[in-house]
Amino acid sequence: MDFQCLNRSVWKEALSSYSARIVSLNKPQLVSLDDFYCNQLPALIRQRNPNPYITTSELSKLMQWKLTRGKWRPRLLDFVSSLDEALVKSASQKAFQSLPDISKAISELTVLKGVGPATASALLAAYAPDVAPFMSDEAMVAALGNSKDYTLKQYLVFADKLQNKARELSVEGDSYTPSDVERALWSSAVGTKLLDSLPNSEPKVNTKRKRKQ
Repeated sequence: MDFQCLNRSVWKEALSSYSARIVSLNKPQLVSLDDFYCNQLPALIRQRNPNPYITTSELSKLMQWKLTRGKWRPRLLDFVSSLDEALVKSASQKAFQSLPDISKAISELTVLKGVGPATASALLAAYAPDVAPFMSDEAMVAALGNSKDYTLKQYLVFADKLQNKARELSVEGDSYTPSDVERALWSSAVGTKLLDSLPNSEPKVNTKRKRKQ
């Protein structure tokens, strides 16, 4: 799906297919991890008023979700899982209190070992999906043309683009958050990969049959 696409039905279809795309990846635990990230974690964070925060075990599970949905990098999980509980609580409280200043919020979180702008963005997106989108490779490629630069500066450009797209799509009764836009872009990219993999396998099968004959 082209990021510049103005057809709202295309965006709506991509977003509504998100859960099915998660299932289609056939990755162990991804369905339950995605349910935790999308549904359980936001509620857990928000109920800790007046100063919301995240625990080390929750941050570890968020990292599992991020790595399972994307590229698996076990060292990051090791770093995050061994973080001091008080440090995680303090950093996340400061980050949430910094919003809607995304730059400051990301900076508060990246003091934690193993937490870069992408992981920090995932945490902010869980707490404030209307402000901060997750910095996924698929959405980065769609919005910016590449996913190589994981800096704060690049994230701010990315977030601004998705915020603008969410506003553009939120008309005629439809309401989109920057996180909705990210999920739609991710879903579309995964769907395209699935479709591309189907035709590629058929010629191989046909070629083998011809050789046998």
